[in-house]
Amino acid sequence: MNTRNTVIRSMHDVGAAAWFGGSLMGATGLNGAASDVADPNDRARIAADGWARWAPINAVAIGMHAIGGIGLIAANRRRVANQEGVGTNTAIKTAITLAAAGATAYSGYLGSKIASQGRQAAEGATEPSSATPDESAAAQKQLRITQWVTPVLTGAVVILAAQQGEQQRGSQVVSGFGRTLAHKLVN
Repeated sequence: MNTRNTVIRSMHDVGAAAWFGGSLMGATGLNGAASDVADPNDRARIAADGWARWAPINAVAIGMHAIGGIGLIAANRRRVANQEGVGTNTAIKTAITLAAAGATAYSGYLGSKIASQGRQAAEGATEPSSATPDESAAAQKQLRITQWVTPVLTGAVVILAAQQGEQQRGSQVVSGFGRTLAHKLVN
C-alpha cells in the first residue's frame, strides 16, 4: 500500500531547515553584526534582543520538526524495524536532534544571562571587552563556541534526513529488507 506523508514530512523538513538556517544566520549575521554597533554598551543587548525575537519562531520550528519526525517514525515503523540501516539512521538522527535541542536551550540560557546584565560594554555578541562584567564575559566566551554547535548538529540532521530519503528508493527498500531477512535466516 502506497501512502503519502506530505504534511508530516513537510513539518519535519521545514522545521529542520528553519532551525538550521536561523541558527547559522544568527551566529554569522546577527552576532557578527553586533560588533558593528557604534556604542559598545549596546552590542550585547542588540544581539540578545535579536535572538529573543527569533526564539518563538525557532521554538515553533523545533516543534514542527519534532512532530514531523515522530510522525515519520510512526508511518515508517516497519521500515525502521526491518530495513537494514534505517533503524540505525533513525537512532543516530534522534540522538543528534536531542543534542541540538540541548545546545539550542543552553545557548538561549547563556544569552539570557548576558541580557540579564543589562547595558554593558562588549566587543560583540560573543566577545567581551575588558569592561564587560565577569558573569557576562564568561557567558560570552562559552557562547562563542556554543553558537556553532546548533548549526553543525542541525546540519547533520538535514544530511541524515536526506539519507533517509535515499533509503526509501524502491531498490534500497528491496535490498535493505533482503539483507535483514538474510541476517535473520543465518542467525
